[in-house]
Amino acid sequence: MKTQTKSRILAFYNKYGILAILVVLVAVCCILTSNFYKITNIVNILMQMASVTVLCCGITMLIIAGQTDLAGGSVVALTGCIGVGTFKNLSEGGMAIALAFVLAILVAMAVGMLCNALVGLVIAKFKAPAFIVTLAMMKAARGAVYLYTDGKPIYNIGEIAMLGQGKIGDFLPYSILIMLLIIAFAWFVLTRTRLGRHLYAIGGNEDAAIASGIDRGKTIVKVYLVHGALVGIAGLLFMCRLNCGQPSEADGLEFDAITAAIIGGASLSGGQGTMFGSLVGAVIIQVIKNILQLKFVQSYWQMITTGLIIVLAVVLDIVTKGTKKN
Repeated sequence: MKTQTKSRILAFYNKYGILAILVVLVAVCCILTSNFYKITNIVNILMQMASVTVLCCGITMLIIAGQTDLAGGSVVALTGCIGVGTFKNLSEGGMAIALAFVLAILVAMAVGMLCNALVGLVIAKFKAPAFIVTLAMMKAARGAVYLYTDGKPIYNIGEIAMLGQGKIGDFLPYSILIMLLIIAFAWFVLTRTRLGRHLYAIGGNEDAAIASGIDRGKTIVKVYLVHGALVGIAGLLFMCRLNCGQPSEADGLEFDAITAAIIGGASLSGGQGTMFGSLVGAVIIQVIKNILQLKFVQSYWQMITTGLIIVLAVVLDIVTKGTKKN
């Protein structure tokens, strides 16, 4: 009887739990302060979570395939600084703003794809653990961004800052629109493409996937390339919101993205996860951060809270899905 009850509770959580948590959390926040449900604060929450949500889209794909990325924050800093630096140099050199804008975005995406292509190739070729390879990339990318900026912030980045701060018709921020478009793109990749099906297959049962003819190596490289492009976009959104290129920023951003994916239903053991779940997970994390800021909770306690959320996410993953061996 206890087993059946437990199974029903787990089934309910897997289906509705994430939304129930968000509803309860929002209700509590509304009770704690009337400033929470103001339109300006809601828009602020969405703008603040844009870069981490875009990063989370790529990381969700990786987790579904049984991979991960600990270098996300460092590569965000690298792509963001190179992106805004490219725009600044081109626009100040006399290039048309529109062309400089496009080239800056392409350069940021290319840098992200290059970093993650290296990671994907090492993992695919040598079957190295993603944890170790991305940890190495985390150090390398952070060093690279300090070299690029000479350890100094890039100020006066110009019109490209509108990506993180501008709005369409004084209503819809560009960052929120980009975030929604990226979520739609990631959802399409996962649910409507061969790559998406292969990611679920490899993460669910790698041996069976290989036996069915799926090329594990190519699939891993492809998903890291897609993730790299999204990291480039996340980097630009992050730095444009700051209105400067900060080489020391985005430290630990990947942990927020991983936590959001896990809270949203992605399993660390692979084979499970959805874009909708990851989006809700990202909202939950940002809502918690927002209410702590509105209540003027000391930043140290905010860090402790973030750590507890990560532990809770892992525990939920183990309790609700269990671990499985490939």
